[in-house]
Amino acid sequence: MSGRALVLLALAIALGAPAPRTMARDGHPGNAGAPAATVASMDAHRDIVLAVANPLQPPSTHAGSSLLGYAPPAHYGAGQRALSVMDALKRRYGLREIAGWPIKPLGLYCAVLEPPPGTTRDELLKALAADARVQLAQPLQDFSVYAQQAAPTRRYNDPYVDLQRGFVLTDAASAHALSQGQGVDVAIVDTGVDVRHPELQGRIRDVHNLVDDDEHAFDADPHGTEVAGIVAADGNNRLGIVGIAPKATLSIYKACWYPPVADAAARCNSLTLAKALAAIADTRVRVVNLSLGGPIDPLLHMLLTRLLDQGRIVVAAMPPDGKPGGFPNDVPGVIVVRVAGAGTAPPGVLSAPGTDILTTQPDSRYDFTTGSSMAAAHVSGIIALLLALAPELDARGVHALLRDSSRVSGGVLQVNAAAAVEQLRGARRSAP
Repeated sequence: MSGRALVLLALAIALGAPAPRTMARDGHPGNAGAPAATVASMDAHRDIVLAVANPLQPPSTHAGSSLLGYAPPAHYGAGQRALSVMDALKRRYGLREIAGWPIKPLGLYCAVLEPPPGTTRDELLKALAADARVQLAQPLQDFSVYAQQAAPTRRYNDPYVDLQRGFVLTDAASAHALSQGQGVDVAIVDTGVDVRHPELQGRIRDVHNLVDDDEHAFDADPHGTEVAGIVAADGNNRLGIVGIAPKATLSIYKACWYPPVADAAARCNSLTLAKALAAIADTRVRVVNLSLGGPIDPLLHMLLTRLLDQGRIVVAAMPPDGKPGGFPNDVPGVIVVRVAGAGTAPPGVLSAPGTDILTTQPDSRYDFTTGSSMAAAHVSGIIALLLALAPELDARGVHALLRDSSRVSGGVLQVNAAAAVEQLRGARRSAP
């Protein structure tokens, strides 16, 4: 690399740009520096998330200084002031840092820290909350995706569109006469995705692994692959299935992973989800699909609020217990989706197909799956259809349109792609 390129790189880092990433064989962003701390070393029952102010500072220019403001290479994007404060807090409270990450949209430097032996987490968090140097102190929390884990009994190598319950029940084929989601980018914050699946060729815009550098695990993750296929599986390719928005593009953010336990559900934590949401804040993404959930989380609440303030439309899956509390459903403006079924949905919650949904699986396969994760993916796809026609739509307008255009299909009230697109077209024709 030339001297001029090195100077430009250092300036970009000093101004808060992310460290450069190399693209691996299949489009996965590789890590240009040392690998991040593994999430497997983090314990949601023990560790905390601590944040300090990380103001952006111009690079130093006096003799002997560096363009990085003396920040060590392992902390690109973190100012020296933030690192010094974090080091002082670690010494004062006996904390051990497991991983750290600058949260650029909030002007914070966050770290996952292990409390010292003999100290309860509640006592530590209370002390940290009273420390003027601390911007945020909270437990590291676990989140999970919402899909039933029972293995299906059948696999389809040559599936057909008429086997796609969600596609049929939402009348997506009729909607495609007017929109297929062209020009709309949907962020899937989830596990990894099989980017080699034939249904996803040309549909994936970029990928980000915020968990580890394991490309094989990324490709083999089922949950994210299932969600991706529902949203944007390619159409008219003489293969398998058709996505709800087959011309939309996908940005994949792996923030969840599968523990090394048979049949275990994928999990995420405060740090990995925060990294994903912070990264999305610097992109053109309009729709964010969160087919996951967990407890209320102050850091994630702040980040999701920032995305909503930027005009993003966030779709979340309702927890399996049917109670829409906790992250991300507790953030005002988030569109919450449940599996369509008997009974009335909670106020403001949309219903969509989520039972026995045929979709993509790793290793270029297809299979059926069930859960509110799949219901949320259908809604994200329909929103892409709407935004392709009316990019100016906001979250409130989209929610009202999906609610008012819901129809009885399969004996239950649920979102309807064709009705939503037609209603939008009618509203635009009648507008002065």
